[in-house]
Amino acid sequence: MDYELVQLEEKKVAGLKIRTSNTDPQMVEEIGAIWQRFYGDGVHASLTGKKNDKCIGLYSDYENGATGAYDVMVGCEVEAAVAQPELVETKIIAAGNYAKFIVKGDVKQAIGDFWMKLWGMELDRKFGSDFEEYQSGEDMANAEIHVYISLN
Repeated sequence: MDYELVQLEEKKVAGLKIRTSNTDPQMVEEIGAIWQRFYGDGVHASLTGKKNDKCIGLYSDYENGATGAYDVMVGCEVEAAVAQPELVETKIIAAGNYAKFIVKGDVKQAIGDFWMKLWGMELDRKFGSDFEEYQSGEDMANAEIHVYISLN
């Protein structure tokens, strides 16, 4: 898979969070459910200080690389000093070096295929903050998703 090395500045993300792992048989359903809650319960609409209209799927706080538990947050990038509604959590995506991948296709299928391929790659991963940034204005069957993987 092709990627570009990029340097990112710190970002603040606000949204809903769960903890899961790649070995959890319910992982796919749990991640799907948090996306459903994010939109269905009006969380997306309630966020204040959004920097843009892109949504982010953030993976962080890895317990043991790809084999342990990690946090999944569904949210949006927000202004640093803005307060958020109750039940909304915030996380910081650290500044640093990232591998940037561009994924195109059906949201569920393309992103699932991407992660399966990524796990087989020889990247010097930091397991800090990895995230999917869903580009605005795309339909779910033909989306463009920018995926950033933190590097050492």
